[in-house]
Amino acid sequence: MSKYFVTQNVADCIGCRACEVHCKDKNNVLPGVFYCRILEVKPEAGGKPGSDFVYLSCFHCEKPWCVDVCPTGAMRRRPEDGIVYVEQSACVGCKVCITACPWTVPQWNPETGKVEKCDLCKDRIDQGLEPACITKCTTGCLSFTFPNKASQEARQSFAEQLLKRRR
Repeated sequence: MSKYFVTQNVADCIGCRACEVHCKDKNNVLPGVFYCRILEVKPEAGGKPGSDFVYLSCFHCEKPWCVDVCPTGAMRRRPEDGIVYVEQSACVGCKVCITACPWTVPQWNPETGKVEKCDLCKDRIDQGLEPACITKCTTGCLSFTFPNKASQEARQSFAEQLLKRRR
């Protein structure tokens, strides 16, 4: 499992897409290419339409399919922290990793003819900083944490939401 985890409090997300903008800015990502995305989900509650905004980025899987299928070894997973990234110098642009990922996280860059993806801003992490998407989240609904802590926080948040509904 990856040492790091991004969590989102969906109730606090307003869909401003600041995370997308700051990710693109930090990584010089082309228009139409997204390392992270905000997806709008329109659930109905009690017959009333509504909207939720869900953050989607690389999950940095423990056994990433994109890494397993990469014929050149360009798609890699750092052993010390589990961050999955693309070694650009080794990428030949075959796009097999894009097909292998169930969430289509790896993205095609038509200018370079190579694949790119979220690497959790590993350069920032190596400096003791958080990823750009987290630091620039307008409402603070995104958190950069550890898997065990994320699980505890999610359970706590769920319990608090249940209590609010009962009152």
